[in-house]
Amino acid sequence: MQVKDKVAVITGASSGIGRAIAKKLSAAGCKVALASRNMEKLMELQDELENESMVVDMDVSNSESVREGFGDIWKKFGEIEILVNSAGVMPLTYMKNRHLDEWLETIEVNVKGTLRCISEVLPAMKTQKNGHIINIASVDGKELYEGGAIYGASKAAVIALSRAMRMELSPEFNIRVTAIEPGTVRTHLRDSITDKEVLDDKNYSEDEPMLSPENIADAVMYVISQPASVNVNELMIKPTGKS
Repeated sequence: MQVKDKVAVITGASSGIGRAIAKKLSAAGCKVALASRNMEKLMELQDELENESMVVDMDVSNSESVREGFGDIWKKFGEIEILVNSAGVMPLTYMKNRHLDEWLETIEVNVKGTLRCISEVLPAMKTQKNGHIINIASVDGKELYEGGAIYGASKAAVIALSRAMRMELSPEFNIRVTAIEPGTVRTHLRDSITDKEVLDDKNYSEDEPMLSPENIADAVMYVISQPASVNVNELMIKPTGKS
């Protein structure tokens, strides 16, 4: 599958995995729409890209922001062939410590945000009978642990959603759907953890085996470059040295 000149929307593009994906797809010739709340970082990223791109001020936790953002993308490019749902938060907490606001934010961004973006691209993908939706999930959606209940539940929802979407959308509309499930990636996601007990117990170390964001970008490139007759349903990626 040639990806040159295809229009790709990447949420959470201002940092981490989303940023790496945006750079990878742009280098491959995609026209990319960079979506995030951090416009300053998006514009810095845009300056590094060689191919056609645009920046989109989008808060995936807000339905109106998502509608307006995708409206701007349609106006500029007139089509969307690839959607990468990469925006996410990871404020790990113990249930007993009752960080309700963080729990709700996790579901709002990781699950509802993904649904909002999917809803915006489906009408055109159905009409054109073509498209690829990549949902960045996590190994935590399958391998649960103490402190990861809410984050794991949000990513388990994304994995289940992806499976059911393929059942509905692939046979009738030729829409491909992929869930990518990274293990630990060297990003700033853990910086949002406010539960001191979790931080004390987990003992996160720089020596811990980790993937780079570029590893996940390579995975996205792999799945979108497959022939149109091939759907990579799920792709779990872990750093060497972790079981």
